[in-house]
Amino acid sequence: MKLRVSHLTRYEYDREVSFGPHLLYLRPRESADQRLLLHRLSVQPDARINPLRDPQDNDAAIAYFWERANALNIRSEFEIERHLANPFDFILESRAIAFPFAYDSATAVALAPCLAPPPPETAERLRAWLDERFPDRPAETVPFLTALNSLLYQSLRYTRRHDPGIRTPVETLTLGAGACRDYAVLFVGLARVLGLAARFVSGYLHAPADDPRHGHGAMHAWVEVYLPGAGWRGLDPTHGIWCDENFIPVAHGALAETVNPVQGAVFAPGPVRSQLHVDIRVERVDVAPPATDENARA
Repeated sequence: MKLRVSHLTRYEYDREVSFGPHLLYLRPRESADQRLLLHRLSVQPDARINPLRDPQDNDAAIAYFWERANALNIRSEFEIERHLANPFDFILESRAIAFPFAYDSATAVALAPCLAPPPPETAERLRAWLDERFPDRPAETVPFLTALNSLLYQSLRYTRRHDPGIRTPVETLTLGAGACRDYAVLFVGLARVLGLAARFVSGYLHAPADDPRHGHGAMHAWVEVYLPGAGWRGLDPTHGIWCDENFIPVAHGALAETVNPVQGAVFAPGPVRSQLHVDIRVERVDVAPPATDENARA
């Protein structure tokens, strides 16, 4: 499946400001099931854009500015091919078929940042929630993860949030609601309490226009769990499903806040009011056009 994404981020300020370096996570990652066909990144005011590979092996860029302005426009456009129609097309190592399982020592070293448990008080609250809400747990790994994913989907109320920041797992459980990023952070915390390596993923979702659990015009967030024999596998607790070809991963992180799509600062001699406008469009481009009378006659 071929998908096209257009993502415009615009910051408007009530006076001219200076811009510090901005770290951008807007280029989709490439893998065996995702091929990047083209990518254009443009920034106004003019900036020098230096690509880099970050410590978590993401493709990022740093924009360096030399002009002052009262607006900042960042536009990312790309086309990709996705090849993951069946998210269950994998074979687990025999030791990972039953849950719980343990990673071998070399794998555990490599996965250490994604195995780091939450603080003790948070971990205690998460275990208590699991004991109360998830007492009958499937004995096999894939059904276990499917059930846990469904539990979050059924237990929380989706709310689209425009305010910045990510709620802690405890905050999300207390409120019983959250945006996709809050669902993902909660899932990561639960997975790590259970001994699973998990990381936060930021990207895009190709979804129907009437999908009530996806903020159209916004990026999406989900989780990847590392399974021996299968590698990193995506689960979306916001929808209660395993990730398929409609999910476009851009960046992943052991900590969610490290992969915010736009990170930077502005400087001015006094207080500055700002407004943020985001326009994101995700469309499928390999669908044959509907037949017309002229085509039918041909």
